[in-house]
Amino acid sequence: MTTINKKKIEEFIRVDHAGERGAVKIYEGQLLALNTLVKDEALKKTIEEMKVHEKEHSDFFEEEIKKRNIKPTKFLPLWDLLGVGLGFGSTLLGKKAAMLCTASVEEVIDEHYLNQIKQLDNSEPKLKKKIIKFREDELSHKDIAYEKGATKEGPYSILDKIIKTGSKIAINISEKI
Repeated sequence: MTTINKKKIEEFIRVDHAGERGAVKIYEGQLLALNTLVKDEALKKTIEEMKVHEKEHSDFFEEEIKKRNIKPTKFLPLWDLLGVGLGFGSTLLGKKAAMLCTASVEEVIDEHYLNQIKQLDNSEPKLKKKIIKFREDELSHKDIAYEKGATKEGPYSILDKIIKTGSKIAINISEKI
């Protein structure tokens, strides 16, 4: 197997850094809504628990960005703003929408991480191991979201498509810019 090139590794780390930071921002937006306008202590606890994993993932990629001297995506400030807005807005729509937000994002990330895992070889064992672990965390978040009420029925199917499309666009942009 050929060694994966440095440029591809940089793309992986840049996009994963943006994505994990985005996940933290989504949860921050959801918690902002839950601490101000929407009162649901059980939902708040669920989101706080998932945010801990996302923070761990984000911190790992933040460290990799610094250690490897990789420039983060130029769109980070915009992704931060959109993440908080998506989290806040989905929570204002109710628990089903808030949980669908998690489920939809995690379904895109599952596919994204699986694609990276298939491309990574033995030249990056630590990175590959972390991405495998982070993917497992994301799948767990998706399962929790469905257990807690996420649905794609009725108008929620439109929200699912919007979130997934936005996530895929952010991934494509963040890999390159």
